[in-house]
Amino acid sequence: MKTRRRFSAEFKAKVALDALTGELTLSELASKYNVHPNQITKWKKQAKAGVVDSFSGKAKTTVNNHESEVKDLHAKIGQLTIENDFLQKAFARR
Repeated sequence: MKTRRRFSAEFKAKVALDALTGELTLSELASKYNVHPNQITKWKKQAKAGVVDSFSGKAKTTVNNHESEVKDLHAKIGQLTIENDFLQKAFARR
């Protein structure tokens, strides 16, 4: 059974930028990078969407959402640690 190949973000960006320049055809890019043309098309669409998001400010919003999520998770960890310590002390008395 074949395993899936994993590509780095740098490789995907490089292929997508080459596809966006239009100097080579999809089939030429596919043979050059040993990737299926449909995959190149998908990466190209993702690159275009990423560029649009970076100019529209959506990228900043996702970073802020990530930071608030991390903050909430740290608060939850603190709460669970306190509860765990309390229960350990309560059961140690018995």
